[in-house]
Amino acid sequence: MDINIGNGIIIDELRNITIKIGDIVDEEALRDEEWEELGPTPKPHILDLRYWDRKLLSRYEPIYMPVQDFCNLCTMGPCELTGNKEGACGIDLRTQKARMVTIACLIGASAHATHARHLVHYLIEKFGRDKPIDLGPDIDIEAPNIRLVLGIKPKTIGDLEKVLNYVEQELVRVLHTIHTGQEEDYIDFESKALHVGMLDHVGMEVADIAQIVAFNYPKGDPDAPLIDVGFGVLESEKPIILVIGHNILPARNIDDYLREHGLENKVEIAGLCCTAIDTSRYDPRAKVVGTLSYELRAIRSGIPDVVVTDEQCIRADTLRECAKMGIPLIATSEAAARGLIDRTEDDPDEIVRDLVSGNVKGVLIRDPDKVGEVAVKVAMNVYKNRKSPIYMSDEELEDLVDRCTMCMNCVFACPHNLRIDRAMELAKSGDYSYFEIIEDTCLACGRCEQACPRNIRIVDVIMKAAYKHIREKTGKMRAGRGPIKDTEIRKVGQPIVMGTIPGVIAPIGCPNYPKSRKEVSEIIEEFLKRKYIVVTTGCHAMDLGMYRDEEGKSLYEKYPGVFDAGGLVNCGSCVSNSHITGAAIKIAAIFAQRKLRGNYAEIADYILHRIGAVGLAWGPYSQKAASIATGFNRLGIPAVVGPHGSKYRRGYVGKLWKKDKWWVYDIKTKKKMEIEPCPDCLLVVAETKEEAIVQLARLCLRPGDTYMGRQIKLTHYIELSEKYLGCLPDDWHLYVRTEMDLPTKMKDRLLKILEDEHGWKIDWSKKKILEGPIRKYDAGFNPTIVEHVYDKYVR
Repeated sequence: MDINIGNGIIIDELRNITIKIGDIVDEEALRDEEWEELGPTPKPHILDLRYWDRKLLSRYEPIYMPVQDFCNLCTMGPCELTGNKEGACGIDLRTQKARMVTIACLIGASAHATHARHLVHYLIEKFGRDKPIDLGPDIDIEAPNIRLVLGIKPKTIGDLEKVLNYVEQELVRVLHTIHTGQEEDYIDFESKALHVGMLDHVGMEVADIAQIVAFNYPKGDPDAPLIDVGFGVLESEKPIILVIGHNILPARNIDDYLREHGLENKVEIAGLCCTAIDTSRYDPRAKVVGTLSYELRAIRSGIPDVVVTDEQCIRADTLRECAKMGIPLIATSEAAARGLIDRTEDDPDEIVRDLVSGNVKGVLIRDPDKVGEVAVKVAMNVYKNRKSPIYMSDEELEDLVDRCTMCMNCVFACPHNLRIDRAMELAKSGDYSYFEIIEDTCLACGRCEQACPRNIRIVDVIMKAAYKHIREKTGKMRAGRGPIKDTEIRKVGQPIVMGTIPGVIAPIGCPNYPKSRKEVSEIIEEFLKRKYIVVTTGCHAMDLGMYRDEEGKSLYEKYPGVFDAGGLVNCGSCVSNSHITGAAIKIAAIFAQRKLRGNYAEIADYILHRIGAVGLAWGPYSQKAASIATGFNRLGIPAVVGPHGSKYRRGYVGKLWKKDKWWVYDIKTKKKMEIEPCPDCLLVVAETKEEAIVQLARLCLRPGDTYMGRQIKLTHYIELSEKYLGCLPDDWHLYVRTEMDLPTKMKDRLLKILEDEHGWKIDWSKKKILEGPIRKYDAGFNPTIVEHVYDKYVR
């Protein structure tokens, strides 16, 4: 048989030959490949950005806070690593801590990457590989993280598979280095952790782009709908399906089933964690109960008729707690099968009968489409037979309070050492008000109950005693809008880089707050009033909507949803964090005209020295928060974490007195020069709300600020320090380059301090600084610490 393969070539006979055809690329696709000059590090290997990491870590040295001073990862251990001791494999304490940080980042990034893989796999099956990626007319740079890291411009959902292949390959490479007897240098472990953080933002971007285009979420809409949020949204007048986790697929199919059968006004969907946020992006009628800290409360309230779990940030005792309340549970993910029988292939009506009758406590259904039908039918049937969900009578409450012996075991077990004993003592005399104070900080983790020798259901006591307070705690959250529009970046890019918009604050992460949940709102409103841009996601986004002012308005009702001065932008769920880094990347591309494609170090260098953005994880809890923050850090964005963040074991802190660390190449003057130490940290723990506010203002300072921008930033920094800490910052003078940097209304006072306390020379006739600053202000200052970037622009 003759086969013509084109161009006049004929193959006469083929035997025992296998022909494999990879990706077929047409001429148009080849032209698209040249959309931008390719940078030096497309699809960076585990070591390709090591040089950039070492520059960062030379300036921002890792400091470690060992939760334990031993290693027990292999059978030669446990090995004590205190002092100068080494483990049996030769590892020291510092390197072991760096390894543990890398492990935490790997866990977090793997969770997001697997989430993205689930979504992309499902969406390709449903919509085909060729479904286009279209984020609307105002978004041209559709995937800034993907463009920056991989050097590709995804056009279809099918293209996202290639991105995930790279992410998964690199995660496995880093995981390989964790094995006993591998890496011995702590800085190289930190470089690997930074690599994983970068990969995490790529994986998150894949996940959110995929669900935005497939499910028609808001596409950068600053006026996305306002969503009901808070424990009080749980009503018992209708059947309630409670969805918990981070993967939208089961909840989305439940919502579709309700609409297809005309039941959307007869059955409620309410959610916890990021599944709640993404469900409300799909259907604004969905209700958001709150964060992980409300899971135990929601289940023990007895209000839900069925609970549906997917993956990530779900309590590991969910099935047991649901069983106690007689609430059927449907698990939907292999990540959390909960020991349940897989009923994916069974008839839906049989599954419904088993769950409603109580023959089984729960089932595993891996088909999201089937979950929709089963969950709705179960909820409606359970609701018919449900009694009023009173989980505790007044008499039971009094009996449990009377059991307390004030032993304080609960206080010592509590992550926040809440004075439960004091509340119990007051309650014995009929005063239950202290429980309301405790409830506002309580995580409802249940550790107090585990420690109680009298088997008091302490979480239930707190919830019953403060029930009216909990039910009234409702608010409004703006639905997650997804990415920042390119048109918004064009408007604010210059004032952010110049410093006239004083900074971008990004409250992200978990609900493990040191005190009241209200603190995160108080922190953020301080910056909104001062015309910073605030961009939020996840648990912080929910809690920002939970509290109202005297007029009954939440922050989302008081401040616009635009990415501009004084705007409060909710990008969405955890995976939407990629839009925050994406916005910083877009500023470098759109305003500064820097090339993105495979050009990571140059863009990160630009962000570090020019863009005043800071992350805030006030309630850090999960490994995902660790990897998200580490991804911010590699891109040159600092992060402030709450007190529990010290348990991540590591911070990145610059040493102000090491002047040889604070330098840049100035592309304009072609000189290496000393700079002021800003930002002086990449990852730092704040102990109190007041300290966090001052840290955030300080970490928005950048060497590239104009004198007007520096004046504005110093005004906020000094004012906030005096307001919350009662004093001038001890380092404010380090950020003064010229008298034009000084806040106008403080100028005389500050000049006097510079002269008297710091020995600067002042010409008082002109109120001009003659000698003292680290460097003089230069309008054309163009800093970089990357040699190949300096060479490119100078030569």
